[in-house]
Amino acid sequence: MNTGLKITTFAVALAATFGTAYGVGQGIGPVVADSPPRHEDEHPGPSPEPAEPGGGHGGHGTPPAGGLQVAEGGYTLDLKTPRVTAGRPFDLRFTVRDAAGRALTAYQREHDKELHLIVASRDLVTYRHLHPTRAADGTWSVPVDLPRAGGYRVFADFTPAKKGAANLTLGADLAASGPYRPQELPAPSARTTVDGYEVELAGALNPGRAGELELKVSRGGRPVTDLQPYLGAYGHLVALRSGDLAYLHVHPNGEPGDGSTRPGPDISFTATAPSAGSYRLFLDFKHDGKVRTAAFTVRAGAAAPATGTPQGHGDGGHGH
Repeated sequence: MNTGLKITTFAVALAATFGTAYGVGQGIGPVVADSPPRHEDEHPGPSPEPAEPGGGHGGHGTPPAGGLQVAEGGYTLDLKTPRVTAGRPFDLRFTVRDAAGRALTAYQREHDKELHLIVASRDLVTYRHLHPTRAADGTWSVPVDLPRAGGYRVFADFTPAKKGAANLTLGADLAASGPYRPQELPAPSARTTVDGYEVELAGALNPGRAGELELKVSRGGRPVTDLQPYLGAYGHLVALRSGDLAYLHVHPNGEPGDGSTRPGPDISFTATAPSAGSYRLFLDFKHDGKVRTAAFTVRAGAAAPATGTPQGHGDGGHGH
């Protein structure tokens, strides 16, 4: 992932609905308790556009989608733990393989890491931004605990060390077994709270057109002006489209030490949505030595939500 205005977008397939219990899993990862999401109305706005062949989306100027495929550009995501049991810690293990089936062991470091891993539930209530460790044989692993049963999507974002290699995002499905009760997407709002911090969102997410999103962090009614760098930035933003989890990883406009970017309270991003629809935004920021995740629901193609009652922050988590 590149700094500044670089945006990686990608779309993934729809999940199936599984009655009152979800699969039969085996497993042996960190957990943050769920918070009850708010309900949205039954018609959350325009439906996502159908994907074009190769994972793209309709509309001129829309960035190509990634993460739809388990294999792309000669590399394959080999997920070793596709089935787990909800509420039981396990080690999520996977390998990235090249076209010859060999494990990839050389990566470019981007934002302080060789590979960034996102795990998100299909209903967008549970979210993890993880940083696994790689063994000498190319196997990646990270402890995870998924508190709720259901379908999840695992995204591996990396760039091979090969000269001229492009950044790739590969996706694979993960099932957590147990009693399953899908949640509705929280209602749109321009304010949310997490661990005593208030975060306000200004701007709009536009389909097929770049727009600026600005997030302001405060605590106890006072602006936070001493945010700490996290993975080389003062904030990281991920947007997931409701329905198919089309995914945007957006980096802030500016970075620590560039002479113009301040450590809060405002964090600015430029993003382009692949289509109209409802999205869940996850902002990671670091203060007082701890990384926190603030979550919002927004609708691309609609006016920005009014500032009102803060949303719950959902179930966010981080890895190292």
